Order: sequence, then structure tokens, then C-alpha cells
Amino acid sequence: MQLFFNPDIDETTQSFSFDKEESRHIIKVLRKKDSDILHVTNGKGILFETEITLASDNKCIVDVISITKSPEPKFRLHLAVAPTKMNDRFEWFLEKATEIGIQEITPIICDRSERKVVNLDRFEKIILSAMKQSNETFLPKLNEAVSFKEFIKQQNQGLQFIAHCEETDKKSLKETLKPNENVTLLIGPEGDFSEKEIKLAIENHYQPVTLGNTRLRTETAAVVACHSVVFFNETSN
Repeated sequence: MQLFFNPDIDETTQSFSFDKEESRHIIKVLRKKDSDILHVTNGKGILFETEITLASDNKCIVDVISITKSPEPKFRLHLAVAPTKMNDRFEWFLEKATEIGIQEITPIICDRSERKVVNLDRFEKIILSAMKQSNETFLPKLNEAVSFKEFIKQQNQGLQFIAHCEETDKKSLKETLKPNENVTLLIGPEGDFSEKEIKLAIENHYQPVTLGNTRLRTETAAVVACHSVVFFNETSN
């Protein structure tokens, strides 16, 4: 199934048109025609089965035939991850986390961050592409980049973890997870979190955790954490 995206449609929508760029892609590239079926999501858990009523490369119009609602996730996974020095590594994380089933992502700027500016527009396109590729109907939320201190001040419901490499008292992530509990997890930059940041996180009720016995790159740690939380919840239900 090929999936298209339109954020402006909902359960009351009966007919809508794609923008010029998407219309051209549908008609000229994919060679769709009148009466062909297209599957569309609004990124909010709804799959629309639609039929083309006007196959124009300027304005492709479809009628909604049926609507399927996906069940809401029983938990929310929010990863706050320091942007990597090389953009393509962070983009790889965004793609894989979306495929696995993350709900929210926040880039955090840390004491040892080598990259402190991010291209949110590009990141959003990568997340959208990954959602469509994996036939998901929920689009993960991408937040503006914030400093570590700003993020720690935010109120996050559920379990809160910080994964770091310091030789301190830490538990394995899998030992601390609970079924169907929201999770907020911090992943640091290539040089890891500073001691000051780790202390501040613990003071704000973040539990120190380890993701395994090996030292992982930022993007690898983020994907491992994402998969661990999703897999734990899938096997616990």
C-alpha cells in the first residue's frame, strides 16, 4: 500500500484535493487516473481510502470512500536527543525511530554538543517520509531544539530516564520499564552528558540507566532505546 499525507483532513471530510506538487506526482509520476484508489493519512491515526474523481496534475481531487481509525498507543515514548555532529546520523535516527514507533522527539543542546543548530524543516520531511514508507498513521511530533536546562524544567508525565556512560550506579533500562507507562528518555552528545547535567537530571527525578555493556554512538543509543521501549511494551501486553 502506498500512503499519502494530508494534515488538514478529518473524519468529516468527504472530498479534498492535493496540492500542485503532490497532484503532479500522483498523475504524472505514478500515472494514476480517474477511479483509482489512493490511501491517505492525516498523521493522527486515521487511514482514508479515497477514489480519484479528477485526475489533474494541477489539482488531483478525491472522494473519501472509507475511514479506518488506528487504536491510540497505550504509552507515549518521548526521546530527547542531542543532535550529532554529522547531520546524516541524526537523520538516520529520525527515520528508524519513526519506523519503530516513537511519538515525540526533542533535539536538546548540551554542554558538550558540537552541533547547536538544527534544520527542523528537513527533519520533519524525513519523519514524514519514514511514516509514509512504513505505512504508519501517526506522525511523530518533532519539537524545537532546546537547551538541556530548559528541557529538564519541563513537566513530563510517566517514567523519566537519562542514559549516560559515567561509571556510576545505574540500572538496565529493561529492568526499570513498566508496561503502558509513558517514557521520557535523554540521550547525550558524542562526548556524553557532563557531570553537572547528570546531577541536574537526577535532582529532577530522572533515573540513570544503561543501554548495554558497549559504548554506543548517540544515534545508535537513541535507536536502541526506542526499540527497547516499544518491544518491551509489545511483549508485555
